[in-house]
Amino acid sequence: MTTPALRPPGDKSITHRALILGALASGKCVLEGPLTSLDARSMAGVLRALGVAISPLRPGGTVTVAGRGLRGLRPPGATLNCGNSGTTARFLLGALAGHPFRARLTGDESLRRRPMRRVTLPLAQMGARFEELHGDGLPLVVHGGALTPLRYDLPVAAAQVKSALLLAGLVGQVSVRLSEPALSRDHTERMLQALGVPLERAGAGVAFTPIERLPPFRLRIPGDISSAAFLVAAALLGRQDPVVIREVGVNPTRAGVLRVLERMGARVEPEPGQEMLGEPLANLVVHPSSLQACEVAAEEVPSLIDEIPVLAILASRAQGQSVFRGVAELRVKESDRLELMARNLRAVGVSAEASADTLWVNGSEAPPVGKVDTARDHRLAMAFAVLGTVAGARIRLSETASVAVSYPGFFGDLKRVAGKGSA
Repeated sequence: MTTPALRPPGDKSITHRALILGALASGKCVLEGPLTSLDARSMAGVLRALGVAISPLRPGGTVTVAGRGLRGLRPPGATLNCGNSGTTARFLLGALAGHPFRARLTGDESLRRRPMRRVTLPLAQMGARFEELHGDGLPLVVHGGALTPLRYDLPVAAAQVKSALLLAGLVGQVSVRLSEPALSRDHTERMLQALGVPLERAGAGVAFTPIERLPPFRLRIPGDISSAAFLVAAALLGRQDPVVIREVGVNPTRAGVLRVLERMGARVEPEPGQEMLGEPLANLVVHPSSLQACEVAAEEVPSLIDEIPVLAILASRAQGQSVFRGVAELRVKESDRLELMARNLRAVGVSAEASADTLWVNGSEAPPVGKVDTARDHRLAMAFAVLGTVAGARIRLSETASVAVSYPGFFGDLKRVAGKGSA
């Protein structure tokens, strides 16, 4: 059988950052292979509403962003709808904090439930004003303007918050000095440094020095490791021949999933490639493997928070009991992922329990059978779709449309990995 070679969609985190930094650059930026999912379209849509010319996002295509400079965004003529994208909302809050106009942000039902004070409180310390219309969430109104420097200790490691504050310093042209209890994903810092922005980084701290201009850039977006993780999982559980997943971003602050898989006995062999705007790449060669239970410690979670659902699926097929500690952040994602993972695993015959911040999963060899409530959460839908590829599985998903949020072509790629489609 021919060994499949797939490239996952462009990295969602890097696509978001490339779009908003492209909008703030002084000149035309070119993005090759960006993510074209609903979340990415939400970011592009709100930036267009702020006066930025962005070409259409098409799968496998190239996107141009006509940067307007650090303070060139225009007042929107209507409410900015961020869809399901928390990254879009929080990044915008940072960028708009330094623009001297009023903007109203909203999102879909899921996004409106997600907390925003973790961003608005430190931004208010910098001088921005906010009107909360329905408590800690969207919709809300931001009144931007002149900002003051910020020194801030983040209470939890949170890349979206860190990035929003760095964007505020960039637009407001003021210094920002941040520290985290643990290092969260550092895509923003890597991109800014690659573009010549003065940043000091030490451990889980970062200090930003103001600049007057962000240069235009060209970037080929790496494959998303969070999307690739679902293909890796299916390859580990399925066919007898290896699967190659190409050009995956393996930034150390995002590659915690690979370190956990190694402890579980998974045969995933990274073949290092070139770097792109500070981001390391690799091809992943994945072999079917017998898995052992694992324990994930709280300090590991920032580097693999989005991969917990698929790791829990793998844990359900491993020998022994796996424990995921310090995962309370899963309760404020697109759904209460922590509770739903445990409940849905039980619904298909797997022993699993969740506490306030911990998930326990017992491995089983029995075919999983039952109905899964995805709560319109793309990562839950994809995780249980992977479980549905094991021999004898009969899993019914409550819906699959949510997968388009991050991986529009997922089910076709999943069939190829599982040996049920053309290679």
